[in-house]
Amino acid sequence: MSRQTPLAVYLLLAMAVMVMAGPILWMVTTSFKPAAEITTAPYKLLPERLRLENYPDAVATISVGRCLTNSIVLCVGSVLGTVASCSVVAYGFARLRWPGRDLVFGMVIATMLLPWQATMIPRFLLIRELGLYNSLAALIVPTFLCDAFYIFLFRQFFRNIPQELIDAARADGCGEWTIFWRIVLPLSTPALTTVALLQFVAVWNDYGGPLLYLSDPQKFPLAYGLEQFVSSHSSETNLLMAAALLFTLPIIAIFLLTQRTFLRGIVTTGLKDS
Repeated sequence: MSRQTPLAVYLLLAMAVMVMAGPILWMVTTSFKPAAEITTAPYKLLPERLRLENYPDAVATISVGRCLTNSIVLCVGSVLGTVASCSVVAYGFARLRWPGRDLVFGMVIATMLLPWQATMIPRFLLIRELGLYNSLAALIVPTFLCDAFYIFLFRQFFRNIPQELIDAARADGCGEWTIFWRIVLPLSTPALTTVALLQFVAVWNDYGGPLLYLSDPQKFPLAYGLEQFVSSHSSETNLLMAAALLFTLPIIAIFLLTQRTFLRGIVTTGLKDS
């Protein structure tokens, strides 16, 4: 029985991979099919004739250049804001001792229970009063005000750093900012990569934020452009799949480039709780 157990596990994993990869594979193959072939043989996986024109047609319809530029600006600005603000706050919770620290941290974590819809109207009113409405800054500036989930991730990782390193730096006369910048951050590459990748994916896929804070079509990101494309080309499945694949490729590429560091950050975060 013990010799058959690994084989059974591998078979179950292979079946799970097939189930999860099936829709992606169908999307890829459909993106190369002519429209007539999708209608006559919708369940046939491989196309009889490759139609490479699907991709140029999808790119021309979505205005990829403008939407891609907006998405890159949003992603880069949001990632920088999230990493910079959350890492500093998390260091204060993880390595500094001050009255009420644990209580305040509990209150910060409690904000994770609030759904986005509960704070949607107050955020909108605040953004409008600050004069940021209908600008990309309306989506970037709030990321500099921290996120409870990312604070939690950074805090748990910072608590795994040996206290002896920090004590030695303090004994040498280093201030807290120097310790944070020259010791803690260089040792926290997995956590930084994890937070950056999670935030990048969240902003890349965000549709509700741009819909709420933007009104100028010239400032819409790819997520909104893809939704508009779906609305106007719902019957052209081959073009829809080509557009969806182009939208997905940057996420896949970034994950493949950072998967080792990302997985190491996920595994090592939260190992120490006290």
